[in-house]
Amino acid sequence: MNDTPFWKNKTLTEMSTPEWESLCDGCGLCCLNKIEEWDSGDVYFTSIRCKLMDGESCRCTSYPNRWDFVPDCVQLTPEKVPELEWLPPTCAYRLVNEGRDLYWWHPLISGDPETVHLARVSARGRTVSENDVDLDDFEDYIVDWPLTVEDDMEANPPAKS
Repeated sequence: MNDTPFWKNKTLTEMSTPEWESLCDGCGLCCLNKIEEWDSGDVYFTSIRCKLMDGESCRCTSYPNRWDFVPDCVQLTPEKVPELEWLPPTCAYRLVNEGRDLYWWHPLISGDPETVHLARVSARGRTVSENDVDLDDFEDYIVDWPLTVEDDMEANPPAKS
């Protein structure tokens, strides 16, 4: 019997739906609103979360029906992952696509969905709902931490218990 985890011996396109869904670590970073500059195409994260994202659990409150409420919600697919340059550096979909392994805090490794939050790589406690911010003020909420969580994690590893 092969004990190699599925993400090490399958490509994203070879994964079953349950395997694909289990790659999501629950960080919530992909559910943050982004601003794209028209002229350069540069994308900037904001600390404004989708109205459907729960700020504490970092999960969608209406995942199966999200397009009913957020028609432009981006569905991650194996084909889109390589094209989405804004995926955070710690994103499991990005890591697997790049042939890299998952981090120690990923629930598939740790067995605990809380470790993503304990490792300080999630959006928990750092966001405001888009329902509470005027669209004209989104630029005031631009942040870089979704793209530097990997650096922050390495510079400030969690305390050993």
